[in-house]
Amino acid sequence: MLQNSNPIMKISARNILPGKVTSLKKGPVSSSVILEIAPGIEIVSSITSESAAGLKLKKGQKAYAIIKASSVIIGAD
Repeated sequence: MLQNSNPIMKISARNILPGKVTSLKKGPVSSSVILEIAPGIEIVSSITSESAAGLKLKKGQKAYAIIKASSVIIGAD
């Protein structure tokens, strides 16, 4: 479960992947965050820089990728 300034909250997303921040590139509006969720497996997310600051993200920190999607698109040649 996730914690913030509120008590522990429950969320409806089922895909919660724990990981470690391996890269954080802050921009004026958005930031790119890379989480390693398993050895050699990374997830990249673009979030607002305000959110990155609010989460106090830093390299090496434990964080979670929370995925909530209504569809998954797959393509092939």
